[in-house]
Amino acid sequence: MKVSTVLFNRVIARYCVVAGLLFINTFSLAAANAPISFTDVTKETGITFTHKNGASGGFYIIESISAGLALFDYDNDGDIDIYFLNGAALKGAKYDTPPKNELYRNDGNFKFTNVTEKSGLGDAGFGVGVAVADYDNDGDLDVYVENCGPNVLFSNNGDGTFTNVTKKAGVGDGDTIGAGACFLDIDKDGDLDLYASRYIVFSYDKNVVMIKRGYPAFTDPTVYVIEPDALYRNNSDGTFTDISDASGISKVRGTSMGVTCVDYDNDGDTDIFVANDNMANFLFQNDGTGKFEEVGLMAGVAYDFNGKAQGSMGVDIADYDNDGLLDFYVTSYELQPATLYKNLGDGLFEDVTFPSGASEGTFTSMTWGTGFADFDNDGDRDIFVVTGNLQPNIEKYSNRKFHTRNELLMNTGDGKFVNITDKAGDGMAVELSSRGAGFDDLDNDGDIDVVILNTMREPTILRNDSINDNSWIQIRLKGVKSNRNGIGSRVKVTAGELVQIEEVRSGRGYQGHHGLRLYFGLAKHKKIDKIEVRWLGGGVDVLKDVKTNQLITITEGQNSEK
Repeated sequence: MKVSTVLFNRVIARYCVVAGLLFINTFSLAAANAPISFTDVTKETGITFTHKNGASGGFYIIESISAGLALFDYDNDGDIDIYFLNGAALKGAKYDTPPKNELYRNDGNFKFTNVTEKSGLGDAGFGVGVAVADYDNDGDLDVYVENCGPNVLFSNNGDGTFTNVTKKAGVGDGDTIGAGACFLDIDKDGDLDLYASRYIVFSYDKNVVMIKRGYPAFTDPTVYVIEPDALYRNNSDGTFTDISDASGISKVRGTSMGVTCVDYDNDGDTDIFVANDNMANFLFQNDGTGKFEEVGLMAGVAYDFNGKAQGSMGVDIADYDNDGLLDFYVTSYELQPATLYKNLGDGLFEDVTFPSGASEGTFTSMTWGTGFADFDNDGDRDIFVVTGNLQPNIEKYSNRKFHTRNELLMNTGDGKFVNITDKAGDGMAVELSSRGAGFDDLDNDGDIDVVILNTMREPTILRNDSINDNSWIQIRLKGVKSNRNGIGSRVKVTAGELVQIEEVRSGRGYQGHHGLRLYFGLAKHKKIDKIEVRWLGGGVDVLKDVKTNQLITITEGQNSEK
């Protein structure tokens, strides 16, 4: 009965789209002075990274998908550092200096130092995706890199250096084409397991090139052989076991891109969402023991409002309307809107893209990295979308551009969004072809900044210069029985009538990682009534009467609910 009701509502919603669009356009006129502002500070940061995609004129499809990035505190000094993934020379390409991934240490005040050589994170594989977590529960953050070719697991030594432990761990994943990755605890045993997605099966001799008006172009990934993703169980001794078959993950095959993990159905275990390129998206429902069933079609997230598979790229999750349910936002191909799936409860979702205004400005460009973030700390989460065309020579045969601007959608607080890109500072005027993006507080001033990886160019670093007197809280979890980062645990923050939830996740957006710290904007509230942490392992901690405008660490069991 519930499924039938939802399907009926979807039919009715079709006739509300036009009215919704009229409302959105009217509201756009009212957003004359945007409360969010970004400044491009890239040149001031000292970051010299330039992305390479290995292009040699062969139009190999893997050129187009690189790469994600990671934001995390690698040295535990309280600052968020930046890890950029890089491509590698493909057949026919030559570089005087081989490209490699680069790590930049945050020295404060938007100044960064390249510490790649010292850290040992300068992997020279063809980097695509990355996830970060303390997989061995030793107190520091480790890094998993998805490559076109064998993946790499780097163990943090705790002294600013990393060791390649891939062979011992058993997570190289063979000669596959990687995409997004996530660390998650599939069975709530306190150890983080690993989901490694795969894009297509690629070889130079089977590369397919399209011709558009006489010019070569990248083709559809579904013309290639597709294989299932991989799931590795943590054995608690530094090694992993491939349980792709036993877990049910290998029953389906998709063109995986962005991946994220969350308890979407509120049953106390962690599920997996996979954004598939030009195929139905996957939603793997966890039965609580680490076995999964793919339920994307029944849940309503496999296809868009029109019943079509999109060229899905990145995905993020948040409770955008503060109703206590976590919603999905998925980016996609050009001439397809980025899509907002509203969580209706009972494991069902509704595509509310058009009536919500969540796709405004995303239709004409390809959309890649994305994130929900409360950029103005007003108590609801806005949406940032990075864009850029897939085809590097598109301007030769169409009126579209390779370099495009990114888009900022402000949450109006009533379940609607309005595009404020034109009014949100010079940082939003940058036009490049972007891929990965991360969102964290780089200068520890209480608001969320933006880092963007641009294909074949320098990155973009945006400082949040929004002016307001809104309060905020940042929360870092420290698991004891649960995994050390609290990944999979849910936090609920109550300040007066404002109630917000969030979960700790490893791996999100477009094949990237950010946000192990949780951020909550609190609008004009000067005090938090209650913070409730529901640990993935089952315990609950409660803090009351918490001061705002600070970063706090909550350790499992220290504020246990009696």
